[in-house]
Amino acid sequence: MAAAQKIVLQIRGAPEFSHTVDPQRDLSINREQIALCLFERMAQAHRMGLLTFSLNVTLDGCIDHQEGIADDETHALFTRLMDERGAMLWGRITYEMMESYWPAVARGDVDAPPAIREWAVKLEAKTKYVVSSTRKDFPWTNSHHIADDLRTSVQSLKDATPAGVLLGSGKLATELDRLDLIDEYQLLVHPRIAGHGPTLYQGGLPSTRRLELVSAKPLRNGAVAMHYRRER
Repeated sequence: MAAAQKIVLQIRGAPEFSHTVDPQRDLSINREQIALCLFERMAQAHRMGLLTFSLNVTLDGCIDHQEGIADDETHALFTRLMDERGAMLWGRITYEMMESYWPAVARGDVDAPPAIREWAVKLEAKTKYVVSSTRKDFPWTNSHHIADDLRTSVQSLKDATPAGVLLGSGKLATELDRLDLIDEYQLLVHPRIAGHGPTLYQGGLPSTRRLELVSAKPLRNGAVAMHYRRER
């Protein structure tokens, strides 16, 4: 009888994943299939607890939400990003901007295309965390206040959210990047030159952030979805 074999997959800095092949049970499974399965498990674990900064930005760095292209394709992209994460994280100003419009879209009080309504409905149900030192009451469905020490609170949120957290506020991103808490950047770069602010990281950082390109996907509207990972 053939002995069981252990297949191990490990990338430097990541946990080891293994699968023991039972010849009596796994005759139809080849090593490539097992390796692919292990890789998917490892990738899922590698995403656990990650804080991903995602925002619309023009070619000259403007993050004014009115300057981006708001169509079905961009909303489908951000809906997917939201679906893949366990929670949203905003500053108070972003929260209030979102709260003033999207609940009405989710309720059907505002006419909207299917892709935009899908985003609104899913956003309504999503767990949302808000950092604020001036406001304590956040009545929007599934909204939670973060008021304690920023580093400790956000790190605890990452640790408690296996699917990761999606950060969507430019000013808050600067604060969190200064604390070395952001792991990934998924920015949608729009084919626009705004010529004005606010701009990405205009508050400044203590040092240059070196990033690794994960992917770059052009959209039909000319925008490019850029996915970068922080070099550690």
